Amino acid sequence: MALRHAGSVAISLPPDVSANIEEVFGTRGRRWLDDLPEVVRERCAAWDSVVTGAGFGGGTHSYVAPVRRADGSGAVLKVPVVDTENVGEPTGLFCYRGEGAVELYEFDPATGAMMLEWARPGVELVTQPGFPSLEGEPANIGKVEIACALYRRLRRAPADLPATFPALPSVAGIVAEWARTFPTPEPEVERVIPGVLLDRATQWCERLARPDGPLLVVNRDTHLGNIVAAEREPWLLIDPKAYLGEAAFDAGFLGMIQVQSQPTPEHAETVIRRTAAGLAVDPQRARGWAFMRAMEEIVWAIEDEEPEDLPLHLAVATALA
Repeated sequence: MALRHAGSVAISLPPDVSANIEEVFGTRGRRWLDDLPEVVRERCAAWDSVVTGAGFGGGTHSYVAPVRRADGSGAVLKVPVVDTENVGEPTGLFCYRGEGAVELYEFDPATGAMMLEWARPGVELVTQPGFPSLEGEPANIGKVEIACALYRRLRRAPADLPATFPALPSVAGIVAEWARTFPTPEPEVERVIPGVLLDRATQWCERLARPDGPLLVVNRDTHLGNIVAAEREPWLLIDPKAYLGEAAFDAGFLGMIQVQSQPTPEHAETVIRRTAAGLAVDPQRARGWAFMRAMEEIVWAIEDEEPEDLPLHLAVATALA
């Protein structure tokens, strides 16, 4: 998909990204696509920068492209479709202040646009093939340990924010949504998920509703494709889904996707023990978050009519239960 703004520089959005935005966001997504050229023009003018190349691929919700700043340095312009999961990205990056994550140079609250450090060469710590993820393969144990050390370093108390930044979404809100979903499931959910897993999910909702320790900046999307090789530091985090919650929340997605490679109770036990140690969190809390993330994936697969994914997510949840 090629777009041209009022200047002379053509901007482009990868076809898979534009198609995903239309499919997921419907009318709002089409309006966002229509508005994108003007948003890019306005942000480049406001931030004294010029788009220098095509939009990067690999994303789902954003236009991300290289730009040249007034001082001649390279950076990245990111214009997201803001949703409930990514609304905290600029706030998380502000709190990180470039310590283990890409630096946030500019933020526009009206559009959600950001000017970011360009992490080069940008090679992913582990390239994601989709499900099942590769983090649980034996060859990637060392890479998971690198990720754990980075996520532990990024975890911190929230900073005092400028008034223009959005508040971090709350992990408590996620747990509240789960508590509405699993104790009294919709018929299509109840038909797919065994009662023993629904009962376990209800128990975990009650336990996880009470945070274990202080509320910190944590991450909902802890896969290793969001950690890339850089020049300023060996590895930097990009695209954080920053939330406010307990430390063990970081183990949820990372634990769940590692179990996918071998969804057995034995492998799940090894993964949770190793990941909890790497993140310096309680292994039982880590298991609970990973189990609930697996249960969430089951519900999403049902809602999105993706039956081919259900056997894997059910096996992972069973292994973690």
